[in-house]
This record gives sequence, structure tokens and C-alpha cells, in this order.
Amino acid sequence: MAVKILSVDDELDLEVLLTQYFRKKIRKGEYEFSFAHNGLEALQMLLEKKDFDIILSDINMPEMDGLTLLTRVNEMRNPTLKCIMVSAYGDMDNIRSAMNNGAFDFATKPIDLDDLSKTIEKAIEQIEFIKLSQHEHSQLESIKNDLQIAGEIQQAILPRMFPPFSDLKEQVDIFASMTPAKDVGGDFYDFFRIDKDRLGFVIADVSGKGVPASLFMAVSRTLIRATGLRGDLSSECLTYVNKLLCNESLDSMFVTVFYGIYDCSTGEIDYTNAGHNPPYVLRRNNAVEVLPLSTNFIMGVFDDFVYTNTQFKLEPGDALVMYTDGVTEAFNENKEQFSEARLEKSLLTVPGADSQEIIEAVIEDVKDFAGNEEQSDDITMLTIKRLK
Repeated sequence: MAVKILSVDDELDLEVLLTQYFRKKIRKGEYEFSFAHNGLEALQMLLEKKDFDIILSDINMPEMDGLTLLTRVNEMRNPTLKCIMVSAYGDMDNIRSAMNNGAFDFATKPIDLDDLSKTIEKAIEQIEFIKLSQHEHSQLESIKNDLQIAGEIQQAILPRMFPPFSDLKEQVDIFASMTPAKDVGGDFYDFFRIDKDRLGFVIADVSGKGVPASLFMAVSRTLIRATGLRGDLSSECLTYVNKLLCNESLDSMFVTVFYGIYDCSTGEIDYTNAGHNPPYVLRRNNAVEVLPLSTNFIMGVFDDFVYTNTQFKLEPGDALVMYTDGVTEAFNENKEQFSEARLEKSLLTVPGADSQEIIEAVIEDVKDFAGNEEQSDDITMLTIKRLK
């Protein structure tokens, strides 16, 4: 597109000089000149035609001088519109005023057209840089908006209604929370009804951050839920899902998963831990126990890995507390981690608490510990408490 230049001067000879000197660029469509004979006429043209790139304006003109026009141009707040001011040789006061008021550059009469050509080229470079920056800023704003929407969608696909199963609220208490470190996260939790007495539940942490992790998270959650609804053992579910994830995994992404099946009538839990942080069992007498460290591998790496499951039982009043490493690896300003020891200490401070109170107490302790340190990882927790 042609660079559009508005020449403002009450001397008609300048129009002839400019069109003659820049005739090749005009003919090639590189430059397009318009002419006004005073500041007022130029201002009207600027208001009617808002796509000028450069104003080449004399300072001393009738009706509205160049400095007043410059002031009006500044009020338009268009950073891509550059003003080159022209004044008589030696009129340094006006030139200084023009530069102080935002003029891009200046030229003196009689105009050295070779020097003016270089000044115009320099202005064009600045204009192109600003336009590119504006375009990139617009793209970033669009991406930011898309990420915000993606984050809202991600939160929406996670269960948010508590208690989730109205007919089981006298038997089991479930609560969960996920706070992403970025607009979108790689952690997720889920729970779903398998049959009358059994519930499937999962907490997981995808490697990496941001959009790739969030996409892999959505795929992992969908596959585990769809497979878990069959009612197979937890190990069979993860073995099958792992094969599928290995086919979907990009850039060596993987996911750690703790998947369990809770029997509401007996308190029995069949679970498989695929490389995830071992959960804690908060007993009704306020004792805190940690489940054995997993011998299973993370998911999404080896498609022939066969997972093994384990069972244990929640007694009435016991709670299973699951979390991602965003809890224990939260940093404070001294670059210390919250750690498993502090998590265990937090759990000891909530005797008799329900699932929501347990999670809120831990998250509050993490926030107090971290202080002003920026959250570096997603913080996700899921708690299941047997009521009777």
C-alpha cells in the first residue's frame, strides 16, 4: 500500500517540487501525496480521511499555523501518524517548540529534497515498526481472550456441584478444588457414578503447562471417565487408557494418575496409582497415614505396561485426601517447598472436618506459606470422606 503523505503549506510551489521530485515513487504507487494550504484545511482533511501516514507541515501559515495543527494532531492519539515540520532556516524557537510537542523531525527552507527523502524513509520505518507492534499486541490480546475462554471451559468440564450425589450424601462426602497456575492447567480431578453403590474418582497431573497440557488433560479425563464407567477394576481401566494415551501423546507428554473405585456400602476402595503422589488417609481418630508409594509407571509412555491395583478400606469418619504436587512443591519467597511434612501438619489441624473444610484448610496453609511468591504449578485436591 502507498504511504499517504499530507503536505501542508501556503506556498503553491512546494506542491510542484514534491510531485516532481517523488514522481517515480508516486508512479509506482509507493507514495501518495495530498495537499492543503493551511492548518485548518489540513485538519478537515485529516478528519475526513483518517489513513494519512505522514504530515509534512510548514510552521508559519495563515488561519491555523503548523504548531496549532501539531497540537490538534496530538489530540488524535494516533502513534502511527508522524509529523515533519518545516520552518525558515534559523527559526530555532519554533523548531524547538515543534520537537518538544511531538514532531517526528524537521526540515528547513529552502528544503533539501534529498534530505527530506531520507527523513520520510526514516518516518516510514518508525510507522511500520509501530504498526507491527500494534498487530502483535492485537494478536496477544486475542490469544489472551482465547486462553481465558479455554480456562473457563476447562473449569466447566470438571465437577463443580457439591455434594455431587444427593442420594449418597448421608454415606459419602466429596469435595474437590483446582486452581491453575496459568489461564489453563494440566491438573484435573473427576468423579462419577459407576452403579448403585460404586463411585469412580480420579486425580491427575499432566506434564508441562499451558495449552498443550490442558488439551492432554481433556483427552486423559475423557478416556478415564469413559473407560471407568464400564466398571472394570481400576488397574484394568488404566491399562486400557494408557494404550490409548500412548497413541495420542505428543512431545513426550505424560500424566500421573490416581484412580480409585469406592464402594459406598462397605467403604472398600480399589485403586491404582500410576506414578502419582501417594494420598493420605485421615483417620477418624485424627491419625494421618500415607498410602504406599506406587510401583506403577506414569501413563502415556509405554503402551504395553500392565498396571496393578491395591485395596484398602475407609472406616466411618475416615477421609482419603488426594493432591497434586502443586501443593507440596509450592514455593515461598525463600525458595523453600511446602513439602509433605507441612501437608501432614496441616491435616492434623482439622480433626472431624468435612471434605471441604479439609481442602480449604490445606490451601489456606499453602497460601500463607507461599506469601507473595507467584504460584508456579496447578494446585488440585480431592477428598472423599466416609460418613457411615
